[in-house]
Amino acid sequence: MSEAKQIYHIPVLLNESVDGMNIQPGGIYVDATFGGGGHSKEILSRLDSTAHLYSFDQDEDAEKNIVSDSRFTFVRSNFRYLSNFLRYYDVEEVDAILADLGVSSHHFDDSERGFSFRFEGKLDMRMNKRAGMTAADVVNTYDEERLANIFYLYGELKNSRKLASTIVKARGVKQIITIGDFLEVIKPLFGREKKELAKVFQALRIEVNQEMEALKEMLYAATKALKPGGRLVVITYHSLEDRMVKNIMKTGNIEGKAEQDFFGNVQTPFKLVNSKVIVAGNEEVTCNPRSRSAKLRIAEKR
Repeated sequence: MSEAKQIYHIPVLLNESVDGMNIQPGGIYVDATFGGGGHSKEILSRLDSTAHLYSFDQDEDAEKNIVSDSRFTFVRSNFRYLSNFLRYYDVEEVDAILADLGVSSHHFDDSERGFSFRFEGKLDMRMNKRAGMTAADVVNTYDEERLANIFYLYGELKNSRKLASTIVKARGVKQIITIGDFLEVIKPLFGREKKELAKVFQALRIEVNQEMEALKEMLYAATKALKPGGRLVVITYHSLEDRMVKNIMKTGNIEGKAEQDFFGNVQTPFKLVNSKVIVAGNEEVTCNPRSRSAKLRIAEKR
């Protein structure tokens, strides 16, 4: 196995995001997306013996990266259940919550997981391999209109209706089981446009893992869990999730509907720490091209 394959995930905007948490040595913190453990290890390096870090990940592969530390608790669950598990551990409020919404390099590079069109394998895409529905289930069972909506909303594909129609016709002849089967069906619509193919796979992945719904629940749970002065730090990778994060930080809700007081002041539980989004520098992008689309937003609970 090559060294590159052994690397589960290179943490994106590591120092910028952990600095943004404004860590106090004795605080209680949450890493909502443990993955390869890069961000968690950096957080732990800044804590004293009285502090604690709770890290969430629904993927069993992430458990191989667990840190052996009395100040650390790994929660094998989707971050949408943040409130439930904080309650389970008798945690009333936390000092900061970090979420890196990117898919781990490990997932893209593991052909068995079906996240990338670069490999042959099953059309799966489940973050949690114990969960039910796969990407193959979606393309073989959803009706044409529902498929078109997914590709339009989650992939922002202009030819979403034609794509859905093509898939429905093809599956009537033969079930679409593997990545190869799927590419055979859709490639005539995109040719060599890898960026467009990536959008198709992104849309399916979001649907399979219910990513938008999970993010919505996590953001509201995080808003409640943070103590006054606590920080919400989120790294996004596409416009759909970034819009939700920006909205909750600016208005307190994911729709971005600003509520105003009698004097016209926007009523929001947060104040922005960085009004301008933070992005990876040239050096980081060169070392880790997947950081190119990352956007970091930081807000403080009022």
